[in-house]
Amino acid sequence: MKNNQRKAVHQKRQFLINELIRSGIFKKNNKHLYEWTLGELETEYQYIETNGLDSSTKTIR
Repeated sequence: MKNNQRKAVHQKRQFLINELIRSGIFKKNNKHLYEWTLGELETEYQYIETNGLDSSTKTIR
């Protein structure tokens, strides 16, 4: 059970990192995406989804 949960969290982190990179975000406040917590990744992803940002805008809060 723990292995499945760990795998699911890893997959979700990878998905969010890939989506943020696709949107043009690689680093914020001198912190690379792989250093972010799952919560930070989810928050940034929600912001991007809500505001319709993509790689053509490159706007970062």
